[in-house]
Amino acid sequence: MHALQRFNYILIVFFILIFSTNSHAAPALFKVEKNGMQSYLFGTVHVGNASMEGLPENVKHAITASEEVIVEVDITKLTPLQMQQRSMPYMLLSPGKSLKTELSPENYAKLSNYFAKKNINIAMFNSLKPWAVMMTMLQIEFQNAGYSDQLGIDKQILAFAKDKNKPIGELETFEVQMQMFDQLTTLNNQMIEETFEQLNDIQTYFLDLVTAWKKGDMATLSHYYNKTFDNDQYGQMSEQVMLINRNNKWVEALSERLTKARLFIAVGALHLPQKHGLIKQLQANGFNVTRL
Repeated sequence: MHALQRFNYILIVFFILIFSTNSHAAPALFKVEKNGMQSYLFGTVHVGNASMEGLPENVKHAITASEEVIVEVDITKLTPLQMQQRSMPYMLLSPGKSLKTELSPENYAKLSNYFAKKNINIAMFNSLKPWAVMMTMLQIEFQNAGYSDQLGIDKQILAFAKDKNKPIGELETFEVQMQMFDQLTTLNNQMIEETFEQLNDIQTYFLDLVTAWKKGDMATLSHYYNKTFDNDQYGQMSEQVMLINRNNKWVEALSERLTKARLFIAVGALHLPQKHGLIKQLQANGFNVTRL
């Protein structure tokens, strides 16, 4: 279940440090300070439903007070067709390979049965890498549950920032995000197996977590992080590739800028916690990080 929830477009939730779950009742917004300069850090949910429409007032205020809004990638710059054109080269298998050759017979059969129940022929995906197929699966399930990226917090932040004429900065490129999954191809079967685990209990692995994010329920979010990035080979490798490596680059890029400008930084919420998360890394670089 873990793979695609770690991916930029569907990363879900986070916990942070030692704050009481009863002292806050809204998604966590953090103040970042050093040398008299104040910025903001906010963990986002990349998909949402109608109940999540509208940013919290403190988030709007923080964006308005900032000089620039920083996101992972400004996907609103790309049309759906442009996104498809730019992503397809990364999603396609190399000549001579097929989805069937990349998976065990058992996992390929599971996929075939899954799509057959939805009246979709698995042959449509024969040329795609397993992670691309899993993205399709999760998108289907999220849509069935009433969620889409159009109502995700990231797009709402971008829309509000652009309405306020705030410059938009990016931490990485769309292509870098596409390349991440290629680093996990040796574990294709584990990715498929965990995706099916998630789909078998979408209430626990998605709906309950969105509720926890809304309420700022740090205990539930903390439990989810630890469960997602467990000690098996896949958990450790995916945490390294999708979170730790990127966090390290982002902190290096942001540390100097945060002392010179008021920034509003919005990233997938799982990038915030734990010893390699943005909060502890910024604190280690001399920043004071507190929850508002």
